[in-house]
Amino acid sequence: MPLNRSDLPDNVIALLAQGAVIPAHPLALDAQRRLDRRRQRALTRYYVDAGAGGLAVGVHTTQFSIREHGLYETVLSSAMEDRLAWSQRPMVMIAGLCGATQQARAEARTAVGLGYHAGLLSLAALAGSPEDQLIAHCEAVAQEIPLVGFYLQTAVGGPVLSSDFWRRFAAIPNALAIKVAPFNRYRTLDVVRGVVDARAEERVFLYTGNDDHIVLDLALPFAAMRDGAPVTVRFRGGLLGHWSVWTASAVRQLARIKAQLAAHGGSLSPELLALDARVTDCNSAFFDVANNFLGCIAGCHEVLRRQGLLEGIWCLDPAEGMGPGQAREIDRVYRQHGDLSDDAFVKDNLERWLA
Repeated sequence: MPLNRSDLPDNVIALLAQGAVIPAHPLALDAQRRLDRRRQRALTRYYVDAGAGGLAVGVHTTQFSIREHGLYETVLSSAMEDRLAWSQRPMVMIAGLCGATQQARAEARTAVGLGYHAGLLSLAALAGSPEDQLIAHCEAVAQEIPLVGFYLQTAVGGPVLSSDFWRRFAAIPNALAIKVAPFNRYRTLDVVRGVVDARAEERVFLYTGNDDHIVLDLALPFAAMRDGAPVTVRFRGGLLGHWSVWTASAVRQLARIKAQLAAHGGSLSPELLALDARVTDCNSAFFDVANNFLGCIAGCHEVLRRQGLLEGIWCLDPAEGMGPGQAREIDRVYRQHGDLSDDAFVKDNLERWLA
């Protein structure tokens, strides 16, 4: 049965509106590149105990090729089952949706059947299509599930999308939020302008996916003109691959940002603003920016491996791994920014999560 945003629990809408840390859930594999159910469960428990406000499953960080390996429903079902078994507190559950319209609608129906609240819709499979076709695709999938739009960076297959596209997307009644991840300030502003033009800034929640500007996206007001006057919009939280690691630290950072904004009339201390550069430096290593994001998934796996949450960095594709020099960059980040990690938190709880 189709799911509309009006069907969602009030506490789920409230979580999204207040702003949450939503990590993109990785895929735990064993040395034979088969699903490691025990460690997959441990990852979900980690995110719950770290204070994440939701989980995004079946997305890029989970590896899109789970579909080719027949793992899509298994992985979505596991995350939902493990989350509910571990904690009953409210969390926003978001399923990744991709492919042509028929596939995306089928995945949306699967997600709804498993209890997911929304679908993060990738348009990579339709890159190069006219925007009229892209909007028709979004409208069709929105008939099945509330949508989180996804501005995916071009370096990993995302299409360039105009401000008018985002105006039209935000006007879709079942649009819920937008993950803004073009890794480009101009294109980020296109999304803001589109949402403001649609008069949807209070209905369609903006979440940063710009892993290269996490703190500033969360800290800064974004202004767009409408009817001759500026309209101020803020990112509510983040839905990020970067937050698949050091998640407890990310939760603390978002809480600090919110507290300072509330206490100081929307301004942040220079110290907290400077944190943006440090977090971005960490992301450069985790996402393998030096090699054009070649090891962006394997790099996050490596951090989780060092913490003991994963046994190895294996991906479904045997050719996918860390880029040249990436391990040294992660070593450097640990030396220079180790205080931003949550290694102590993981160490204290790892045995319990793996039980």
